[in-house]
Amino acid sequence: MAYGSPPPSKPKKKTASGKLSDKQKQTLNNHMAKHKDLKDLTPSQMKSHKMKMMSRMRKGMSIAQAHKDIMK
Repeated sequence: MAYGSPPPSKPKKKTASGKLSDKQKQTLNNHMAKHKDLKDLTPSQMKSHKMKMMSRMRKGMSIAQAHKDIMK
């Protein structure tokens, strides 16, 4: 290795592509249906909640982890 050259790079781990898998979409829809049945959120709150859940799920959180993180 020559002086001043960068060290050999390690292959990077694949990061989330920004899209949810079909399984994640289904679990999120089920989660949102529970809130809709409870009528505990207004339509704008529902959309906000869903968007927050989606952003956390893209980072690799589960439904329970994402919901717990939002409700802090």
